[in-house]
Amino acid sequence: MLVLVTRLWARVRGRVSWWTPALVFGGVFCASWPLMALAEPAGSEIVRPETYWWYFVVTASTVGYGDVSPSSAAGRVVGVLVIVGGIAALTTVFARLATLLEQARGRRMQGAVTVDVSDHFVVLGYTPGRTEAMVDELLADHARKVVLCAWDDVPAHPMPDRDVLFVRGDLTDDDVLRRAGVQRAHSVLIDARDDNEALAVAVTADHVAAGAHMVVALRDISRAQQMHYVDEKLQCVQWHSPRMITEELKDPGLSEVYTELMSHGGADTYSVRLPESLGAVPVEHCQTVLGRTYGATMLAARAGDVLLVNPSWQTDIPATSIIYYVGPRRLTPTELAKTLRTPS
Repeated sequence: MLVLVTRLWARVRGRVSWWTPALVFGGVFCASWPLMALAEPAGSEIVRPETYWWYFVVTASTVGYGDVSPSSAAGRVVGVLVIVGGIAALTTVFARLATLLEQARGRRMQGAVTVDVSDHFVVLGYTPGRTEAMVDELLADHARKVVLCAWDDVPAHPMPDRDVLFVRGDLTDDDVLRRAGVQRAHSVLIDARDDNEALAVAVTADHVAAGAHMVVALRDISRAQQMHYVDEKLQCVQWHSPRMITEELKDPGLSEVYTELMSHGGADTYSVRLPESLGAVPVEHCQTVLGRTYGATMLAARAGDVLLVNPSWQTDIPATSIIYYVGPRRLTPTELAKTLRTPS
């Protein structure tokens, strides 16, 4: 029976519609009821309308409760007809479902779907290896869905093993970006094959996006001014800094903070060594003194080979450790020692 059903499914697969099982069920019901009435003795309960439909459904679906059954040999032959008809109808149903599922999976793998998500990340452009690394960073928080939108030269979903939706098409086409849900996205990354392409995609994405934070990866960061002609709110990040790109997507404005810290003038990053005469200094005392006296913030401390980034305020920093901080100017060990000796 299993072999018969498998062969039948292979023949009808892709050629059946939802009308097929309905017609099979209806035809078998209309043919079997009169035959059952002729085969069974007069007054048999099974041929009553209110009973036969129940018997037909239970028998055709091969459940077979046995609460109602034909009593004559001819009636049992009719029952076999109902069983065969039920198997044929169920086979067409399963064939139709299998076809639909296969078509849906094929459309997803080929990027032909329209995503139904919002407040998600959209990555416009695909570079083997690089994009996977950035997507893994975005998925690490498990906070938002990720949609990868690639050009037509990416024939199928490049990372089917990850929880990533895939859309394929012309990235300068409004309809393609709308299929990726750019208009409902939290953040959009334009990671094109070159800066000229990035500019073209940015024009379309800016037209489609509705309040989404847009990040453009540029190989030549000096071209950021051209991007700002499209939209002053576009955030441009160096293409070779994928970690900074993903952080900017998750926390808008963070790359600007990094850029400011790495630029001369304003609040810069410095280091200073704690004098040996101070002994161990609590992080809480160091942070308080730096903030109140110098308008600075301690970022990290190196004690020997150990680097403590954002250490707990209850941590004691050993003497001769190096303090890394952000502030308006460089401090000398002497002035730092003087202020740290003063109780906070």
